[in-house]
Amino acid sequence: MIGNEPRTDGGSREDGTTDGGSREDGTTDDESHDDGTTRTATVRTTHADAGLVAAALVPDNTESMAIRVDGDAIECAVERRTTGGLRSTVDDYVVNLHVADRLVDRARAHLAPADGGGRPSDTNADTNTNT
Repeated sequence: MIGNEPRTDGGSREDGTTDGGSREDGTTDDESHDDGTTRTATVRTTHADAGLVAAALVPDNTESMAIRVDGDAIECAVERRTTGGLRSTVDDYVVNLHVADRLVDRARAHLAPADGGGRPSDTNADTNTNT
């Protein structure tokens, strides 16, 4: 075996790792190099409705994230003990941010009056509200 090639026999490598980068003591490659310091990243993005996009992200926020809205910008500071954890959290945040931003844009486009009137649901005369 050379380097970190995965083993197919389920055994341990000379460096103590097993398949998937886990060590016999349960730590991963990234955790084994934890020196007690934290790693930080800040992601700052602008949006047509930053407050609404940020609100859509709340269910996915973790304790390692601090999000604030400043006008049309969202700033997310992430602090993690490991580089791999930081990368994973930032990656998840960016994916969730992209989805939330697209949803807000599409909702705005859907609700925008096509003929200068109200929302489509406000102008539909065929709606029967008597039940």
